Amino acid sequence: MGASRIMERRRVGSLFMVAMRFLVLSGMFLGCFSASNQPIPSGLGNSLVFPIHGNVYPQGFYSVSLYIGNPPKPYFLDIDSGSDLTWLQCDAPCISCIKGPHKPYKPNKNIVKCNDPMCSAFYWPSHPPCKSPQEQCDYEVKYADHGSSLGVLVNDFFSLPYGNGSVPGPSLTFGCGYDQNYPGPNVPFTDGVLGLGYGKSSIVTQLKNLGMIRSVVGHCLSGQGGGFLSLGDGFSDIPGMIWTPMSRKSGENSYLLGPADLLLNGQSSGVKGLSLVFDSGSSYTYFNAQAYKTTLSLLRKSMNGKLKETADETLPVCWKGPQPFRHVSEAKNYFKPLALSFTKARTQLQLSPESYLIISKHGNACLGILNGSEIGLGDSNLIGDISFQDKMVIYDNERQLIGWAAKDCNRPPKDGRDYNKGFSPADLGKVVEQFSAAYESREEL
Repeated sequence: MGASRIMERRRVGSLFMVAMRFLVLSGMFLGCFSASNQPIPSGLGNSLVFPIHGNVYPQGFYSVSLYIGNPPKPYFLDIDSGSDLTWLQCDAPCISCIKGPHKPYKPNKNIVKCNDPMCSAFYWPSHPPCKSPQEQCDYEVKYADHGSSLGVLVNDFFSLPYGNGSVPGPSLTFGCGYDQNYPGPNVPFTDGVLGLGYGKSSIVTQLKNLGMIRSVVGHCLSGQGGGFLSLGDGFSDIPGMIWTPMSRKSGENSYLLGPADLLLNGQSSGVKGLSLVFDSGSSYTYFNAQAYKTTLSLLRKSMNGKLKETADETLPVCWKGPQPFRHVSEAKNYFKPLALSFTKARTQLQLSPESYLIISKHGNACLGILNGSEIGLGDSNLIGDISFQDKMVIYDNERQLIGWAAKDCNRPPKDGRDYNKGFSPADLGKVVEQFSAAYESREEL
């Protein structure tokens, strides 16, 4: 979906307690979970944990494999904390779909009608634009990079791996997208989007309302590729976590922080009062025009001409070294660290050179902070995947906090268990192998 996946803000709000049907497939799914009116236990055993595949460059996205339907089939979904609705490319029939890793999802008498509470949840605080309550509930989501998905809401079973090994199969609502628009040349090789926002239609909110998890999302993206995603509060007590209060505004439905001042090498850049959206659906970080120009100017000045700027189709600003760089570690000493200082919370998000540089296929060091005004973001600022690398990031909707801590995301989380122990019907190795094989053969699809 390109640079960013901030949805249009007409679908926003706090948690909406919905009475939903819940089934467990006999003989296929194991385990059980609390009713929504019961306290939800804490800990890794009550978190849903998924291995992540992908990288910032060259793939440009991070995804998880979810098993959906009866019988369950695998789908690779781009993880996106910048939007709410989860959707799959859908054969309903498909009007405009890209070639993905798997065949499009095919609905089977499971379309959500306009009188379903989840239809109202999607359109809240507005009302569904339906002429009859028995009509199908159509949806359209639009993203800040001008991408979009159009389709109909459906219900189906999800095989979800708890950290304690059980695999419940709740029926959840998601989008069956039969008309997608992907701007730009770089289209994620996925089957859809996993919306991780806190809105009423989010999978996170649905699982919260079913009593399965607390409304907490975490991701750990490895700079070497891969990582893990968690739904639930199993990782909220990681040592060294820096917590900062969310900023929630009327009409907004983003993981928003601020105000923040921009620092270079510990010194003020003069850029103050930034509002920042944490958006895992964005490969790169985007600053508004003023912050971007200041950052670029200060980085150029701090290098004292040690590197020469060079044209590279990968990103707008790249530097050539004495010899082609093979890894960011070889280029980082030419660059100063950045930081975002949250003035009210008195916390900082450190952005080392590894958090804002990539090495292109030509061996150049390229700046992964881009000018958001050039893609229509206006004064908005997005913190994307490049700046999340090698950090555990937690979105705690229960406490209205966002936290982060440095972490080796190549190592699975430990709490007396291996996080992929209960991952069914494929373990981590099989999932990664399957994704890699599909990705390598994408040109043949």
